[in-house]
Amino acid sequence: VAGMGADLFESYVGSLISALTLGVVFYREAGVIFPLLLSACGVIASIIGALIVRAGNNSNPHRALKSGEYSATALVVAAAFLLSRMYFGSFNAAFAVIAGLLVGVMIGFVTEIYTSGDYRFVKKIASQSETGSATTVISGIAVGMQSTAIPILLVCIGILVSYRLMGLYGIALAAVGMLSTTGITVAIDAYGPIADNAGGIAEMSGLPESVRERTDALDSLGNTTAATGKGFAIGSASLTALALLVSYVNIVQENTEETLNFTLTSPTVLVGMFIGAMLTFVFSAFTMSAVQKAAQSIVVEVRRQFKEIPGIMEYKADPDYASCVSLCTKGALHEMVVPALLAIIVPLATGLVLGPTGVVGLLGGVSVTGFAMAVFMSNAGGAWDNAKKYIEGGHHGGKGSECHKAAVVGDTVGDPFKDTAGPSINTQITVVSLVSSLLSSVFVMFSFFG
Repeated sequence: VAGMGADLFESYVGSLISALTLGVVFYREAGVIFPLLLSACGVIASIIGALIVRAGNNSNPHRALKSGEYSATALVVAAAFLLSRMYFGSFNAAFAVIAGLLVGVMIGFVTEIYTSGDYRFVKKIASQSETGSATTVISGIAVGMQSTAIPILLVCIGILVSYRLMGLYGIALAAVGMLSTTGITVAIDAYGPIADNAGGIAEMSGLPESVRERTDALDSLGNTTAATGKGFAIGSASLTALALLVSYVNIVQENTEETLNFTLTSPTVLVGMFIGAMLTFVFSAFTMSAVQKAAQSIVVEVRRQFKEIPGIMEYKADPDYASCVSLCTKGALHEMVVPALLAIIVPLATGLVLGPTGVVGLLGGVSVTGFAMAVFMSNAGGAWDNAKKYIEGGHHGGKGSECHKAAVVGDTVGDPFKDTAGPSINTQITVVSLVSSLLSSVFVMFSFFG
């Protein structure tokens, strides 16, 4: 839960930094105050939205969560109109914010279509389990890849609209607007793992099957809300990266007297783009391997305890929970060192070798491939998980059937997709962009090809 909140918060901070940076360049005091006050209004709106969420025994939890999100969004829209008129004398800034908000909400809706068991995509994955785990995995990958199309087009529309309204500053405002309601988004995002853990407690404590059925339904909704939160994070990270890229170019041009070629005809820009695209895949590989190594160590430890502590399965002896928790935490911290260093070392090395123009290509490659990869992984993972839940609901033989076993394999593949590699990419995009901006002066003074 903390990891999901950190992803969203990190994207929010990055978007706010880009808005403040461009606000100073283009609009001075008004350009700085507007995003800060809008963020403050977003915090208040999120609190009000959370208070609006109410669900009784017979109410629809999905509708209850959406009511809170939409209420917070409406309050931010009203605040954006007021602040825009106050500081800019027009509603252009408000419309740029609304463009970001609408893109975020629509990405959430599209994510729901691809990851909810109520729609055909998840049902299609479940039906593929009839022929084994291989077809289940292939179908999930296909759904994840297909799900990238509409979110990318939506972000493109948001960029064009916000740029038309207020230029590059408008793009930064769209990113701030998309995550202005981070509070309620994090709350809805955290709902998923909380419901999942509640189901696990219900099963381990031997509660009636009816309780587990309810928690499974809540968990299925949680998978969709978690995927929606990830869509917000990666969408805003892409907008933030674009704004920071422009900020980086402005800083470089101010620190050098010569005219630099930032177009695609520059060989250093092209090489940088290839490196950026490569970084996304290598970064994802390391995060996926981290999950695999941690899971493998847990399996070995559990097998050891079964062998050395008789009576665990008969509830006559207690397992050594502490050793498993210790393995997970140590493994998580240790395995994330290399991916974290990659996001810092690669832009530094690219800038020192290829110069400022190479870093522009790097930022472009990371942003484009990172967005597509993150959406693909998050949605594929959520779809696999809900396909398993759909079968557990009594379809295709139900729980314990061969179809269910195949779906479990798909879900096992999907967990590192949606919980580790996918959400981490938006952090990678923002960190690479921030590091590049901070070191831009160094790249101007010291570079091999620059």
